[in-house]
Amino acid sequence: MRGSGDQNLVVLTLYIIGVSYIFNLMIESIDDKIKFEHQKNVVDDQLKEQNLQDQVGISFKLSPSYSFDELKELSVSIENKSDNLAIYVDWDNSSIVVEHSKQSRRVIRKSPDLTRDLAVPQSPSLIAPKKTLSATVTAEDVFARDATSGTYSAKQPLVNITALQKSPVKAQKKLYNDFVNRTKQLEFSLQLVLRLSEVRVGLAPGENIPPMCIVNCPFTIRKLPWTYALPWNKKK
Repeated sequence: MRGSGDQNLVVLTLYIIGVSYIFNLMIESIDDKIKFEHQKNVVDDQLKEQNLQDQVGISFKLSPSYSFDELKELSVSIENKSDNLAIYVDWDNSSIVVEHSKQSRRVIRKSPDLTRDLAVPQSPSLIAPKKTLSATVTAEDVFARDATSGTYSAKQPLVNITALQKSPVKAQKKLYNDFVNRTKQLEFSLQLVLRLSEVRVGLAPGENIPPMCIVNCPFTIRKLPWTYALPWNKKK
């Protein structure tokens, strides 16, 4: 009887070790998952302050989660809600700002085959009344040129989180550890420059460029807990 009890104890111990091992693997497999959140209420408040809530709508398409350094570009939709206004998106004067680096980066609107020199000025995009512009944008410094095809593609993350860990600056390493431990969030923003004018056929000679308005679209990045692996939590 004693031998049978010892055998059962060994089996139980091995079972617990096996379950613990699988559980730890599950935690490690989702340990680097993060979530990008667009602060839509902040954008809506800015549009109201500039009396643009009935003319402009701005939204973003994001996945429920990403791996570290996975997000390289943003999908943005800009809606012209008005009946008689033309909205121009001034890409060259728009910027992406990462809060912890205080770096302002030039925005590039992506095209299917980006072959041009990135330094060449970008033409503003016109959004006609009751129409919506969908575009993919990123920062100029994430691109790398393929020597064979001559095209540019996004190779670096929009927010380089891993670089914080490898940084020689102690403050950045601490920020990385705080982020991983979920005591701090990271922040960045897309600052869109829009120009609004009444619909007309071109500009008359000597006519001024339509006045611009700046809409700051902030995002937060937070580390997801291991419980994100639970099926009922994955879409939160």
